[in-house]
Amino acid sequence: MKIIKLESFANEFVGFSRVTAEDGSTGWGQFSTYHSDITAQVFHRQVAPWTLGRNVSDLEALTVEILEREHKFPGSYLRRALAGLDTAIWDWRGKQAGKPVAELLGGTAGPLRAYASSMRRDITGSDEADRFTALRDKYGFDAFKFRVAAECGHDIDEWPGRTEDIVPTVRKALGDDVSLLVDGNSGFSAPRAIEVGKMLQDNGVEHFEEPCPYWLMEETKKVTQALTLDVTGGEQDCDFQHWKRMIDMRAVDIIQPDILYLGGMHRTMQVAEMGQAAGLPCTPHCANLSMVTLFTMHLLRAMSNAGKYLEFSIEGADYYPWQQDLFVSCPFGITDGQATVTDAPGWGVEVNPEWLSRSIYLVSELES
Repeated sequence: MKIIKLESFANEFVGFSRVTAEDGSTGWGQFSTYHSDITAQVFHRQVAPWTLGRNVSDLEALTVEILEREHKFPGSYLRRALAGLDTAIWDWRGKQAGKPVAELLGGTAGPLRAYASSMRRDITGSDEADRFTALRDKYGFDAFKFRVAAECGHDIDEWPGRTEDIVPTVRKALGDDVSLLVDGNSGFSAPRAIEVGKMLQDNGVEHFEEPCPYWLMEETKKVTQALTLDVTGGEQDCDFQHWKRMIDMRAVDIIQPDILYLGGMHRTMQVAEMGQAAGLPCTPHCANLSMVTLFTMHLLRAMSNAGKYLEFSIEGADYYPWQQDLFVSCPFGITDGQATVTDAPGWGVEVNPEWLSRSIYLVSELES
């Protein structure tokens, strides 16, 4: 079945893609969030020309061929655009088969343990603990992630003493029966990360994400070797050779590819398989409630080396106003601390027509 039309609907923050086959059947996907309007232009300029007229069954080959055809552009934007093609074709495939994508990947629909993921640094330890306590009581979360350091902070905290305060404060408020995770967002040098990591260990934190600048893998490896908790990373990385080196040198204990930063489901499955061969779990990054969390849910239900939990953003309209009203009905729900992949075909979601009507629309079509 040939692909005859590729469409994009985007704004600065988020963008959706739609693929149409020659019989008129369609599938929905998404570009990576942030500067999605730019990514949509890349999609039409550098992805569409190599895709129109190709068969939907060619997706796996196209993820290689497009990057080779556009080899002078090895960076993030091309992969973010490629993700729009990949995820739309997976939705098309699921709808044609009458199956959820998770099943097409070899898994099943069903529940996933989720951790409540805070994106905020402008919050005190006591206020963050209050938020988490309320979420635990309302939704049954038993795992929580919060931020330490300052983003790319060069060992300077968001404000003096915040890291040392928030860790024991959250632990004391939630007790010993919940899992705690922290994210450094490239904030520490290796010596400072090791110092902080030992404090995390003393407070029973089990996951230390991106402690050092992510591009300095040797620094991250020093932290991994020095600590007993799991050091994690990889969300920013989109190059397979970088991933191979990261895994071969065991820079981290858990790999965290982002489906939309990396270029889609197929490429993420390849990275997960690299990790599996090395004995490393995969806990993908998905830090907002656009379709990326939905994609990750389906992937986690299919991966043999899936990590212990799904990242689930707890930020609402006050922090991510652009997340509002993306879908006709919300595809996300937490019950007893778990999200659920339904058995609806494809991604099982419908993009809100009102949102689409306000977006920037572009189209590429096969010439007749």
